[in-house]
Amino acid sequence: MTGARGARFPYLLLGTWGLTRLMLLLFVFKVYVFPGPDVTTDVSAIYHGWYEVLRTGTFPLEDVTWQYPPAAALAILSPWLLPFLEYTSAFFVLAFVADLVAFALLLYAGRRPGKSMRGAWVWGVGVPLLGPTVYARYDVMVTAVAVAALLAGARHPRVMGALVALGALLKVWPALLLLGATRRRTWGAAAVTAGAIALLFTISMPGAFAFLTFQRDRGTEVESLGSLVFHIARHHGWQGEVLLNYGSVEFLGPWVGLVSTAALVLTMAVFGWLVVWRLCATRFLTHTVADAAFVAVLMFTTTSRVISPQYMVWLIGLAAVCLVFRGSRMALPAWLVVAASFFTVLEFPVWFAHVVASDGLGITLLVIRNGLLVAATVTAAVRLWRDTVSYKAPAELPGQPTRTQETLAS
Repeated sequence: MTGARGARFPYLLLGTWGLTRLMLLLFVFKVYVFPGPDVTTDVSAIYHGWYEVLRTGTFPLEDVTWQYPPAAALAILSPWLLPFLEYTSAFFVLAFVADLVAFALLLYAGRRPGKSMRGAWVWGVGVPLLGPTVYARYDVMVTAVAVAALLAGARHPRVMGALVALGALLKVWPALLLLGATRRRTWGAAAVTAGAIALLFTISMPGAFAFLTFQRDRGTEVESLGSLVFHIARHHGWQGEVLLNYGSVEFLGPWVGLVSTAALVLTMAVFGWLVVWRLCATRFLTHTVADAAFVAVLMFTTTSRVISPQYMVWLIGLAAVCLVFRGSRMALPAWLVVAASFFTVLEFPVWFAHVVASDGLGITLLVIRNGLLVAATVTAAVRLWRDTVSYKAPAELPGQPTRTQETLAS
């Protein structure tokens, strides 16, 4: 028995994770220099600056690049937990720990009866494809919370609700994890937790929700789907420019407002589709919550005015949870996301200068990366619909559970 268990132990997966994470740490600590612009300056300059302000008991209200919900302060302040390290080093270590926690959860879940190790492989392989950006943003911490929430959902609905609320107040998007939740206890725990945390920050720190107005004047970021219009237009005499605006590199100039509005309209259309899906869905199985969350975040990411490289961490995490469940139909879109992650690190940071210049290489990389995201989005949405709305149950045999019983049992 012991030998059988040992034979099934995923040594190759553990070795892959360990080797790739060692390389990420060597890059962020600059033992080796990763090609392209230095991605760690967000931590050493921006995050550290916010840290100094947050320590005084207020949010950085004078900085329009602060565009995050109040609980983001916890991530920015987290290096305080390692006082023996300077801020930047402590942040990298904590990002590594968050990566490890997510991997451990996926590994544990994948080894349970009826589950799959595919999810741990998606996380193990997909994350390092993004390069050192993973450890130089706090998104990996948020994603670890989201992974924990989805994996807890089946057995501990209240825990899922509480973790979703925490994640949403860290960076908004984890609120979409509730889309496929059917248990009142999950929604109730989320509402209570979110209310309690929001009230605590509102009372204790001024400007907790100022971030809500800081993004309204943003343009179209150079890596987004809509940006392809301007990348091509620059070759035909478009008179706009590329500038650092609201913390990211954006297109500013004629017609940018129109394209940005079109992106918002597309996002609203996506929201409408998700509402229709939720109203029409009749078959909710154990993997449906994860599948629905993956589809929702994928849709909102792909249609966003901003597709920053760190957003891919969210998608890899949710894709990994989906593939923990053997019944999930998200295998193809999950691996499309992994492929998109490889092209993401090529367009940022490796050849970001080509993206900013809108030259042939930069445009090609964006077309491939964004094309993969669109393909993943459409494929995932169709599969979710077929699995939950247009699913045709096989003819029921005497003594077998009905379709309704199957759904409720899950």
